[in-house]
Amino acid sequence: MDAGHFAPPDPAEIAGLAAARSAVLSRIARATARAGREPGSVTLVAVSKTVPADRLRAAVAAGHDVLGENRVQEAAAKVPLVPGPRWHLVGPLQANKARRAVEIFDVLEAVGSVELARRLDRISTEVRPGRPLPILLEVNVDADPGKAGFEPATVAEALPGLLTLANLDVRGLMTIGRLTATPDEARSTFRRLRELATRLRATHPGLGPELSMGMSDDFELAIEEGATIVRVGRALFGERRVAHGPDDDPAPEPAGPAAGPARFAAGPVGPAAEPDHPAE
Repeated sequence: MDAGHFAPPDPAEIAGLAAARSAVLSRIARATARAGREPGSVTLVAVSKTVPADRLRAAVAAGHDVLGENRVQEAAAKVPLVPGPRWHLVGPLQANKARRAVEIFDVLEAVGSVELARRLDRISTEVRPGRPLPILLEVNVDADPGKAGFEPATVAEALPGLLTLANLDVRGLMTIGRLTATPDEARSTFRRLRELATRLRATHPGLGPELSMGMSDDFELAIEEGATIVRVGRALFGERRVAHGPDDDPAPEPAGPAAGPARFAAGPVGPAAEPDHPAE
């Protein structure tokens, strides 16, 4: 279905999303200035989990060109309905959904094991021959048992082999900030990922320059520590209204200043059909 078959987005919806985007871009610009960097050095991924397709078409009209989804199944339903943007998978990927992920996403940001990388390499040969699949390696910098990803020592050991996978383009590293009382306490996680990337590239220059880190509550700190990709949801789309169902979180997330920094105060959510990062 092409864009002409969709009803035009509501101008008021576009205006509201454009204002939220402008506010986040202004925060990115201030953070890059503090770090002595250019605003264009940071890619904004608008995390669109649970946001309906009609609102995402308005988001694209408002200027968003990169959308991030946590779950393959949800993204598969949206991608045909939202022409134009590039799509990042920002949540963990189950092996049995790897083929579908390769078919629909432009970048997979959370590759956290050698086994998954090898599987993606094999699938990419079939699905997109001659076009290496862009991936980021997820690193569990804090050795948090509740998070997926490589441990820092493990990724250092695995990297030489991963860089030989001809059908993957290993563009850099990704991590999730710690669950902390205040955003500033997450800074050390971002700093350690940057330092790890620097060490790895010194001996393995084939590792790309991307550092995906930082979400709605802490993306400015992440930029100050070297983030080149930030994954922002609530600050762009507001509170997530989550329908109850087998693949959904059990309740809406708080949003906005009055609700406080939700990601830092929130506890674990219940089980889901696809694992889920707090990726916004």
